[in-house]
Amino acid sequence: MKQQLIQRLSAYVQVDTQSNMDSETCPSTPGQLTLAGMLVEELKSIGMEEVTMDANGYVMATLPSNTDKEVPTIGFMAHLDTATDFTGKGVKPQVVDPYDGGDIVLNPGQQIVLSPKDFPALANYVGHTLVTTDGTTLLGADNKAGIAEIMTAMDTLLRHPEIKHGRVRVAFTPDEEIGRGPHRFDVAAFDASYAYTVDGGPLGELQYESFNAARALVTCKGKIVHPGTAKGKMVNSAKIAMDFNGKLPAQEAPEHTEGYEGFFHLISMQGDVEETKLHYLIRDFDKTSFHNRKLLMQHIATQLEAQYGEGRVTVEIHDQYFNMREKIEPVRHIVDIAHEAMTSLGIEPVLEPIRGGTDGSQLSYMGLPTPNVFTGGENYHGRYEFVSADNMVKATNVVIEIIKRFEQRA
Repeated sequence: MKQQLIQRLSAYVQVDTQSNMDSETCPSTPGQLTLAGMLVEELKSIGMEEVTMDANGYVMATLPSNTDKEVPTIGFMAHLDTATDFTGKGVKPQVVDPYDGGDIVLNPGQQIVLSPKDFPALANYVGHTLVTTDGTTLLGADNKAGIAEIMTAMDTLLRHPEIKHGRVRVAFTPDEEIGRGPHRFDVAAFDASYAYTVDGGPLGELQYESFNAARALVTCKGKIVHPGTAKGKMVNSAKIAMDFNGKLPAQEAPEHTEGYEGFFHLISMQGDVEETKLHYLIRDFDKTSFHNRKLLMQHIATQLEAQYGEGRVTVEIHDQYFNMREKIEPVRHIVDIAHEAMTSLGIEPVLEPIRGGTDGSQLSYMGLPTPNVFTGGENYHGRYEFVSADNMVKATNVVIEIIKRFEQRA
Protein backbone atom coordinates (compact mmCIF):
# COMPACT_ATOMS: atom_id res chain seq x y z
CA MET A 1 0.00 0.00 0.00
CA LYS A 2 2.82 2.44 0.82
CA GLN A 3 4.25 2.25 -2.69
CA GLN A 4 0.80 2.70 -4.23
CA LEU A 5 0.32 5.85 -2.18
CA ILE A 6 3.74 7.25 -3.12
CA GLN A 7 3.12 6.54 -6.81
CA ARG A 8 -0.31 8.15 -6.76
CA LEU A 9 0.85 11.20 -4.83
CA SER A 10 3.92 11.65 -7.05
CA ALA A 11 1.75 11.61 -10.17
CA TYR A 12 -0.85 14.01 -8.81
CA VAL A 13 1.58 16.63 -7.48
CA GLN A 14 3.25 17.05 -10.86
CA VAL A 15 0.03 18.56 -12.23
CA ASP A 16 -0.02 22.29 -11.51
CA THR A 17 -3.38 22.87 -9.85
CA GLN A 18 -2.65 26.06 -7.91
CA SER A 19 -5.92 28.00 -7.65
CA ASN A 20 -6.29 31.70 -8.48
CA MET A 21 -8.38 34.12 -6.43
CA ASP A 22 -8.47 36.62 -9.29
CA SER A 23 -10.04 34.19 -11.75
CA GLU A 24 -13.82 34.18 -12.16
CA THR A 25 -13.98 30.72 -13.74
CA CYS A 26 -14.70 27.44 -11.98
CA PRO A 27 -12.32 25.84 -11.54
CA SER A 28 -10.16 28.92 -11.29
CA THR A 29 -7.24 27.31 -13.16
CA PRO A 30 -7.11 24.79 -16.05
CA GLY A 31 -4.72 22.42 -14.29
CA GLN A 32 -7.49 21.43 -11.91
CA LEU A 33 -9.52 20.14 -14.86
CA THR A 34 -6.47 18.20 -16.04
CA LEU A 35 -6.12 16.45 -12.68
CA ALA A 36 -9.88 15.91 -12.45
CA GLY A 37 -9.82 14.16 -15.83
CA MET A 38 -6.97 11.92 -14.68
CA LEU A 39 -8.93 10.99 -11.56
CA VAL A 40 -12.04 10.15 -13.58
CA GLU A 41 -10.05 7.64 -15.63
CA GLU A 42 -8.42 6.19 -12.54
CA LEU A 43 -11.74 5.81 -10.71
CA LYS A 44 -13.13 3.91 -13.70
CA SER A 45 -10.03 1.75 -13.96
CA ILE A 46 -10.22 0.57 -10.34
CA GLY A 47 -13.92 -0.31 -10.73
CA MET A 48 -15.81 2.58 -9.16
CA GLU A 49 -19.33 3.19 -10.43
CA GLU A 50 -21.35 6.33 -11.32
CA VAL A 51 -18.15 8.20 -12.12
CA THR A 52 -18.93 11.76 -13.20
CA MET A 53 -17.22 15.08 -13.76
CA ASP A 54 -19.27 18.21 -14.34
CA ALA A 55 -18.29 21.33 -16.28
CA ASN A 56 -16.92 22.95 -13.10
CA GLY A 57 -14.48 20.14 -12.39
CA TYR A 58 -16.36 18.39 -9.55
CA VAL A 59 -15.62 14.65 -9.68
CA MET A 60 -17.95 12.14 -7.99
CA ALA A 61 -18.04 8.35 -7.87
CA THR A 62 -19.73 5.50 -6.01
CA LEU A 63 -18.53 2.39 -4.23
CA PRO A 64 -21.70 0.25 -4.20
CA SER A 65 -22.84 -1.43 -1.01
CA ASN A 66 -21.96 -5.12 -0.59
CA THR A 67 -24.05 -5.76 2.52
CA ASP A 68 -27.71 -6.58 3.14
CA LYS A 69 -27.84 -4.10 6.01
CA GLU A 70 -29.38 -0.65 5.72
CA VAL A 71 -26.30 1.52 6.08
CA PRO A 72 -26.34 5.30 5.66
CA THR A 73 -24.39 6.50 2.64
CA ILE A 74 -21.20 8.25 3.69
CA GLY A 75 -18.80 10.30 1.64
CA PHE A 76 -15.09 11.12 1.53
CA MET A 77 -13.76 14.25 -0.07
CA ALA A 78 -10.48 15.95 -0.98
CA HIS A 79 -9.67 19.01 -3.05
CA LEU A 80 -7.85 19.28 -6.36
CA ASP A 81 -6.21 22.67 -5.93
CA THR A 82 -3.05 23.68 -4.12
CA ALA A 83 -2.40 26.82 -2.11
CA THR A 84 -1.71 30.26 -3.51
CA ASP A 85 0.98 31.07 -0.90
CA PHE A 86 3.91 29.58 -2.82
CA THR A 87 4.42 28.33 -6.36
CA GLY A 88 3.04 24.93 -7.29
CA LYS A 89 4.44 24.84 -10.83
CA GLY A 90 7.02 22.23 -11.72
CA VAL A 91 6.78 20.20 -8.52
CA LYS A 92 9.54 17.58 -8.29
CA PRO A 93 8.73 15.26 -5.38
CA GLN A 94 11.64 13.59 -3.61
CA VAL A 95 11.48 10.40 -1.54
CA VAL A 96 13.61 10.10 1.61
CA ASP A 97 13.66 6.46 2.70
CA PRO A 98 14.23 6.04 5.54
CA TYR A 99 14.53 9.39 7.26
CA ASP A 100 17.52 9.26 9.64
CA GLY A 101 16.64 12.23 11.85
CA GLY A 102 19.16 14.67 10.39
CA ASP A 103 19.05 17.54 7.92
CA ILE A 104 17.35 16.85 4.60
CA VAL A 105 19.06 18.72 1.76
CA LEU A 106 16.15 19.60 -0.49
CA ASN A 107 18.20 21.54 -3.02
CA PRO A 108 22.02 21.37 -2.92
CA GLY A 109 22.43 24.07 -5.56
CA GLN A 110 20.37 26.61 -3.65
CA GLN A 111 21.39 25.29 -0.23
CA ILE A 112 17.77 24.75 0.85
CA VAL A 113 17.63 22.44 3.86
CA LEU A 114 14.74 20.94 5.80
CA SER A 115 16.24 20.79 9.27
CA PRO A 116 15.00 19.51 12.65
CA LYS A 117 16.59 22.66 14.11
CA ASP A 118 13.91 24.69 12.36
CA PHE A 119 11.19 22.02 12.42
CA PRO A 120 11.50 19.98 15.65
CA ALA A 121 8.48 17.84 14.67
CA LEU A 122 10.80 15.98 12.28
CA ALA A 123 11.88 13.97 15.33
CA ASN A 124 8.51 12.18 15.08
CA TYR A 125 9.41 10.82 11.64
CA VAL A 126 12.70 9.00 12.20
CA GLY A 127 12.50 5.74 10.25
CA HIS A 128 9.59 6.93 8.10
CA THR A 129 9.51 7.23 4.34
CA LEU A 130 9.06 10.93 3.62
CA VAL A 131 8.01 12.68 0.44
CA THR A 132 9.42 16.20 0.22
CA THR A 133 9.80 19.05 -2.25
CA ASP A 134 13.00 20.00 -4.07
CA GLY A 135 12.90 23.29 -2.18
CA THR A 136 11.69 25.43 -5.08
CA THR A 137 7.94 24.73 -4.88
CA LEU A 138 5.33 23.54 -2.43
CA LEU A 139 4.60 19.81 -2.54
CA GLY A 140 0.82 19.79 -2.86
CA ALA A 141 0.19 17.03 -0.32
CA ASP A 142 -2.49 19.48 0.76
CA ASN A 143 -4.66 17.96 -0.54
CA LYS A 144 -3.28 15.48 -3.04
CA ALA A 145 -2.26 13.18 -0.19
CA GLY A 146 -5.95 13.09 0.71
CA ILE A 147 -6.86 12.26 -2.88
CA ALA A 148 -4.30 9.44 -2.92
CA GLU A 149 -5.57 8.07 0.39
CA ILE A 150 -9.22 8.06 -0.68
CA MET A 151 -8.35 6.50 -4.04
CA THR A 152 -6.23 3.82 -2.39
CA ALA A 153 -8.95 3.06 0.18
CA MET A 154 -11.51 2.58 -2.60
CA ASP A 155 -9.07 0.42 -4.57
CA THR A 156 -8.45 -1.73 -1.50
CA LEU A 157 -12.15 -2.24 -0.77
CA LEU A 158 -12.88 -3.14 -4.38
CA ARG A 159 -10.11 -5.76 -4.30
CA HIS A 160 -11.34 -7.16 -0.97
CA PRO A 161 -15.08 -7.79 -1.26
CA GLU A 162 -14.95 -9.78 1.99
CA ILE A 163 -14.83 -6.41 3.80
CA LYS A 164 -18.50 -5.50 4.23
CA HIS A 165 -19.58 -1.91 3.74
CA GLY A 166 -22.48 0.28 2.80
CA ARG A 167 -22.69 2.63 -0.16
CA VAL A 168 -19.79 5.10 -0.24
CA ARG A 169 -19.52 8.26 -2.29
CA VAL A 170 -16.28 10.07 -3.06
CA ALA A 171 -15.75 13.57 -4.42
CA PHE A 172 -12.77 15.59 -5.57
CA THR A 173 -13.49 19.30 -5.69
CA PRO A 174 -11.83 22.48 -7.00
CA ASP A 175 -10.79 25.77 -5.41
CA GLU A 176 -10.83 24.92 -1.70
CA GLU A 177 -7.76 27.04 -1.08
CA ILE A 178 -9.57 30.18 -2.21
CA GLY A 179 -12.73 29.35 -0.25
CA ARG A 180 -14.93 28.40 -3.21
CA GLY A 181 -14.84 24.61 -2.99
CA PRO A 182 -18.47 24.08 -1.98
CA HIS A 183 -19.92 26.99 -3.97
CA ARG A 184 -21.03 24.79 -6.88
CA PHE A 185 -21.02 21.46 -5.09
CA ASP A 186 -24.29 19.60 -5.65
CA VAL A 187 -25.12 18.16 -2.23
CA ALA A 188 -28.28 16.49 -3.56
CA ALA A 189 -26.37 14.76 -6.37
CA PHE A 190 -23.68 13.62 -3.93
CA ASP A 191 -26.48 11.93 -2.00
CA ALA A 192 -24.69 11.15 1.26
CA SER A 193 -25.94 11.43 4.83
CA TYR A 194 -22.53 12.42 6.17
CA ALA A 195 -19.07 13.03 4.79
CA TYR A 196 -15.45 13.40 5.86
CA THR A 197 -12.83 15.62 4.31
CA VAL A 198 -9.43 13.93 4.28
CA ASP A 199 -7.63 17.25 4.50
CA GLY A 200 -5.90 17.44 7.89
CA GLY A 201 -2.23 17.47 8.83
CA PRO A 202 -0.22 15.27 11.19
CA LEU A 203 -1.15 11.81 12.43
CA GLY A 204 -4.34 11.61 14.48
CA GLU A 205 -5.92 14.97 13.67
CA LEU A 206 -9.70 14.79 13.96
CA GLN A 207 -11.46 18.10 13.61
CA TYR A 208 -15.06 19.22 13.76
CA GLU A 209 -14.60 22.84 14.77
CA SER A 210 -13.50 25.62 12.47
CA PHE A 211 -13.18 29.37 12.59
CA ASN A 212 -15.99 31.73 11.80
CA ALA A 213 -14.37 33.61 8.95
CA ALA A 214 -14.70 36.87 7.07
CA ARG A 215 -12.62 38.90 4.65
CA ALA A 216 -12.38 42.67 5.05
CA LEU A 217 -11.28 45.42 2.68
CA VAL A 218 -10.40 48.77 4.25
CA THR A 219 -10.09 51.65 1.78
CA CYS A 220 -8.45 54.89 2.91
CA LYS A 221 -8.87 57.99 0.76
CA GLY A 222 -6.33 60.81 0.81
CA LYS A 223 -5.73 64.08 -1.01
CA ILE A 224 -2.57 64.68 -2.97
CA VAL A 225 -1.02 68.15 -2.97
CA HIS A 226 2.51 69.21 -3.87
CA PRO A 227 4.51 68.50 -0.72
CA GLY A 228 6.10 71.90 -0.84
CA THR A 229 2.73 73.59 -0.36
CA ALA A 230 0.88 70.82 1.42
CA LYS A 231 0.46 72.32 4.87
CA GLY A 232 -3.17 72.17 5.91
CA LYS A 233 -4.17 70.61 2.59
CA MET A 234 -2.60 67.19 2.08
CA VAL A 235 -4.28 64.09 3.49
CA ASN A 236 -2.00 61.03 3.28
CA SER A 237 -4.07 57.88 2.84
CA ALA A 238 -1.10 55.63 3.67
CA LYS A 239 -0.78 57.26 7.08
CA ILE A 240 -4.53 56.83 7.67
CA ALA A 241 -4.08 53.14 6.83
CA MET A 242 -1.20 52.88 9.31
CA ASP A 243 -3.40 54.54 11.89
CA PHE A 244 -6.20 52.05 11.21
CA ASN A 245 -3.94 49.04 11.63
CA GLY A 246 -2.39 50.54 14.74
CA LYS A 247 -5.78 50.70 16.45
CA LEU A 248 -6.33 46.94 16.11
CA PRO A 249 -5.14 44.89 19.13
CA ALA A 250 -1.52 44.06 18.28
CA GLN A 251 -1.50 40.71 20.10
CA GLU A 252 -4.59 39.47 18.26
CA ALA A 253 -2.69 38.55 15.12
CA PRO A 254 -1.81 35.08 13.73
CA GLU A 255 1.78 35.28 14.94
CA HIS A 256 0.62 35.73 18.54
CA THR A 257 -2.39 33.38 18.74
CA GLU A 258 -3.12 29.67 19.04
CA GLY A 259 -5.82 27.20 20.08
CA TYR A 260 -9.19 28.89 20.34
CA GLU A 261 -7.81 32.43 20.07
CA GLY A 262 -9.11 34.54 17.20
CA PHE A 263 -7.27 37.20 15.23
CA PHE A 264 -7.15 39.99 12.67
CA HIS A 265 -4.71 39.20 9.86
CA LEU A 266 -3.41 41.92 7.56
CA ILE A 267 -2.64 39.89 4.44
CA SER A 268 -1.71 42.71 2.05
CA MET A 269 -1.69 46.46 1.54
CA GLN A 270 -1.28 48.64 -1.53
CA GLY A 271 -1.37 52.37 -1.79
CA ASP A 272 0.05 55.85 -2.03
CA VAL A 273 -0.91 59.29 -0.77
CA GLU A 274 -4.17 59.33 -2.71
CA GLU A 275 -5.56 55.86 -1.86
CA THR A 276 -4.49 52.88 0.23
CA LYS A 277 -6.21 49.49 0.54
CA LEU A 278 -5.78 47.07 3.43
CA HIS A 279 -6.88 43.44 3.04
CA TYR A 280 -7.69 41.52 6.23
CA LEU A 281 -8.85 38.11 7.36
CA ILE A 282 -11.07 38.08 10.46
CA ARG A 283 -11.17 34.80 12.40
CA ASP A 284 -12.82 33.63 15.64
CA PHE A 285 -14.32 30.39 16.95
CA ASP A 286 -16.95 32.14 19.07
CA LYS A 287 -19.78 33.65 17.05
CA THR A 288 -20.28 36.60 19.44
CA SER A 289 -16.56 37.44 19.44
CA PHE A 290 -16.56 37.11 15.66
CA HIS A 291 -19.39 39.62 15.42
CA ASN A 292 -17.58 41.97 17.80
CA ARG A 293 -14.43 41.85 15.69
CA LYS A 294 -16.39 43.05 12.69
CA LEU A 295 -17.98 45.80 14.77
CA LEU A 296 -14.54 46.91 15.99
CA MET A 297 -13.30 47.44 12.45
CA GLN A 298 -16.36 49.54 11.66
CA HIS A 299 -15.88 51.51 14.89
CA ILE A 300 -12.25 52.29 14.05
CA ALA A 301 -13.34 53.54 10.62
CA THR A 302 -15.88 55.84 12.28
CA GLN A 303 -13.21 57.16 14.66
CA LEU A 304 -10.81 57.91 11.82
CA GLU A 305 -13.49 59.62 9.75
CA ALA A 306 -14.14 61.92 12.70
CA GLN A 307 -10.43 62.72 12.70
CA TYR A 308 -9.66 62.94 8.98
CA GLY A 309 -13.03 63.71 7.42
CA GLU A 310 -16.14 61.97 6.19
CA GLY A 311 -15.62 59.44 3.42
CA ARG A 312 -11.93 58.96 4.17
CA VAL A 313 -12.26 55.38 5.48
CA THR A 314 -14.61 52.63 4.34
CA VAL A 315 -14.77 49.02 5.49
CA GLU A 316 -16.31 46.23 3.41
CA ILE A 317 -16.73 42.91 5.20
CA HIS A 318 -17.84 39.66 3.58
CA ASP A 319 -18.49 36.47 5.58
CA GLN A 320 -16.70 33.41 4.20
CA TYR A 321 -17.74 30.46 6.38
CA PHE A 322 -18.86 29.61 9.90
CA ASN A 323 -17.85 27.23 12.69
CA MET A 324 -19.03 23.81 11.57
CA ARG A 325 -19.32 22.55 15.16
CA GLU A 326 -22.86 23.98 15.32
CA LYS A 327 -23.97 21.61 12.55
CA ILE A 328 -21.92 18.58 13.58
CA GLU A 329 -22.79 18.46 17.29
CA PRO A 330 -26.34 17.15 16.57
CA VAL A 331 -24.76 14.19 14.73
CA ARG A 332 -21.74 13.82 16.99
CA HIS A 333 -21.70 10.06 16.41
CA ILE A 334 -19.89 10.65 13.10
CA VAL A 335 -16.98 12.13 15.06
CA ASP A 336 -17.19 9.27 17.57
CA ILE A 337 -16.98 6.70 14.77
CA ALA A 338 -13.84 8.33 13.39
CA HIS A 339 -12.42 8.44 16.94
CA GLU A 340 -13.13 4.73 17.42
CA ALA A 341 -11.62 3.93 14.02
CA MET A 342 -8.37 5.63 14.95
CA THR A 343 -8.07 4.10 18.41
CA SER A 344 -8.78 0.62 17.03
CA LEU A 345 -5.78 1.11 14.72
CA GLY A 346 -3.53 2.23 17.55
CA ILE A 347 -3.70 5.90 16.57
CA GLU A 348 -4.23 8.47 19.30
CA PRO A 349 -6.90 10.90 18.08
CA VAL A 350 -6.03 14.57 18.39
CA LEU A 351 -9.27 16.50 18.67
CA GLU A 352 -8.46 20.11 18.02
CA PRO A 353 -10.08 23.01 16.23
CA ILE A 354 -9.08 23.81 12.66
CA ARG A 355 -7.33 27.14 12.72
CA GLY A 356 -8.57 27.72 9.21
CA GLY A 357 -11.35 26.25 7.15
CA THR A 358 -12.01 23.19 5.04
CA ASP A 359 -14.76 22.52 2.57
CA GLY A 360 -16.53 20.89 5.50
CA SER A 361 -17.01 24.30 7.11
CA GLN A 362 -19.35 25.33 4.31
CA LEU A 363 -20.74 21.89 3.47
CA SER A 364 -21.94 21.39 7.03
CA TYR A 365 -24.13 24.47 6.61
CA MET A 366 -25.34 23.13 3.25
CA GLY A 367 -26.86 20.06 4.93
CA LEU A 368 -23.87 17.71 4.73
CA PRO A 369 -22.15 17.42 8.15
CA THR A 370 -18.47 17.00 7.32
CA PRO A 371 -15.68 16.64 9.92
CA ASN A 372 -12.03 16.44 8.90
CA VAL A 373 -9.38 13.73 9.34
CA PHE A 374 -5.60 13.76 8.97
CA THR A 375 -3.53 13.11 5.84
CA GLY A 376 -0.10 12.73 7.46
CA GLY A 377 1.71 15.84 6.25
CA GLU A 378 3.27 18.95 7.76
CA ASN A 379 4.47 22.44 6.79
CA TYR A 380 1.76 22.81 4.16
CA HIS A 381 1.73 25.72 1.69
CA GLY A 382 5.48 26.16 1.38
CA ARG A 383 8.86 24.83 0.27
CA TYR A 384 9.36 22.84 3.49
CA GLU A 385 6.19 20.80 3.07
CA PHE A 386 6.52 17.05 3.53
CA VAL A 387 4.32 14.04 4.10
CA SER A 388 5.00 10.69 5.76
CA ALA A 389 4.10 7.79 3.49
CA ASP A 390 3.82 5.63 6.62
CA ASN A 391 1.17 7.95 8.03
CA MET A 392 -0.55 8.07 4.64
CA VAL A 393 -0.98 4.30 5.03
CA LYS A 394 -2.54 4.92 8.44
CA ALA A 395 -4.86 7.59 7.03
CA THR A 396 -5.97 5.18 4.30
CA ASN A 397 -6.69 2.52 6.90
CA VAL A 398 -8.69 5.03 8.95
CA VAL A 399 -10.91 5.70 5.92
CA ILE A 400 -11.45 1.96 5.49
CA GLU A 401 -12.12 1.47 9.20
CA ILE A 402 -14.70 4.29 9.31
CA ILE A 403 -16.52 2.63 6.41
CA LYS A 404 -16.45 -0.75 8.16
CA ARG A 405 -17.76 0.71 11.43
CA PHE A 406 -20.76 2.31 9.78
CA GLU A 407 -21.69 -1.13 8.42
CA GLN A 408 -21.12 -2.81 11.78
CA ARG A 409 -23.33 -0.26 13.58
CA ALA A 410 -26.23 -0.71 11.16
